[in-house]
Amino acid sequence: MKLLFDQYLSFKLCTLLSDLFPNSKPVRELGLDQSDDRIVWQHAKDNGQPKAIWLRCGNQPAAAVEALLRRHANSIAEFDEHTTAACLEIF
Repeated sequence: MKLLFDQYLSFKLCTLLSDLFPNSKPVRELGLDQSDDRIVWQHAKDNGQPKAIWLRCGNQPAAAVEALLRRHANSIAEFDEHTTAACLEIF
């Protein structure tokens, strides 16, 4: 699964998580960091990423977000395979 990280998450996550989520990108690398949510969602949909993972951890350093995503890697993989689910909340 390829992730698209919004502007509030560290761009470092792409490198830190490349073993689990290769080819992930931050929105700023795509020139979308100043775009409204509709534009970002359309880009995601156009590129086969029409799902959202909602991180319910508040403001955390990149290492904490990395650990959270690693801890939930199996749930994220199952979510990716689910054809009707559109949003996954992880804590």
